[in-house]
Amino acid sequence: MKAIRIHEYGDANVLRYEDADKPNILPNDVLIRVIATSFNPVDAKIRQGFMKDNLPKTFPFVLGWDCAGIVEEIGKSVTKFKVGDEVFTMPEFARGGTYAEFVAVDENQVALKPKTISFPESASLPMVAQTALTVMETSQLQPNQRILIHGGAGGVGSNAIQIAKALGAYVITTASGDGIELVKSLGADEVIDYKTTSFKDVVKDVDVVLDVLGGQTQEDSWQVMKKGGILIATAFPPNQEKAEQFGVRAQFIFTQPRGEALEKIAQMVDKKQIRPNVGTELSLANAQQAHESKGGNGKTIINI
Repeated sequence: MKAIRIHEYGDANVLRYEDADKPNILPNDVLIRVIATSFNPVDAKIRQGFMKDNLPKTFPFVLGWDCAGIVEEIGKSVTKFKVGDEVFTMPEFARGGTYAEFVAVDENQVALKPKTISFPESASLPMVAQTALTVMETSQLQPNQRILIHGGAGGVGSNAIQIAKALGAYVITTASGDGIELVKSLGADEVIDYKTTSFKDVVKDVDVVLDVLGGQTQEDSWQVMKKGGILIATAFPPNQEKAEQFGVRAQFIFTQPRGEALEKIAQMVDKKQIRPNVGTELSLANAQQAHESKGGNGKTIINI
């Protein structure tokens, strides 16, 4: 099969489009013929070696942790899927490998793809939508509560806005440029242009903060929260002493692949509660361009 692999850590030039062996499947695996995958910032961090201590890998290996495709083969113990099923998945980080024509994934990390959207649109969702859903579940966000979502135009943020609105929350978010119109279209109740306004000057009494940035953004978030509120961080672990000082809770989450979470996301997509945000689409052979891009609104899709 064709795949994008790396043989060493480094910049985008270490990505190689080459032949690789089709993955072997374990008894609980499904082998998926990948129709589309997508780029996530964590792909670049892994490529650069920033996660090598926590996520040791053996060279060469295939990058990629989002996928939509068709079940090609099933392991002898698989009960949830059959050959020909249209599915989407976020494989566990220890395996991954969706920048390829085939990927083997444990059936418990797979779900039937949404019926109402395409394979590329479905491939844009697993990691970011699962992260957003995990945030809402962890925070136990309730109807009419106030949530501040930093980076609302990003992959996690845009999905978090939509899931929070589906739960009946009041959503405040930060964005800039074209992202302002995007987050408004997703249902945000208040939008703060972070290039012209500091959120800490205009926001108060929020029940939940979603921090995808860390640093000064996290530091400034404590003072806008209600007593007893919760800050959920996805990039950098929050300071527990600061949380206690402000009378709030704080938690860092690292999203684990869960097929049941993807099932919920597929249902929300088909109910028009979540819509994917696709930007650039590339071929597998041109995947390096995704790693060289400075970003923009919408997920970068790699079509296989």
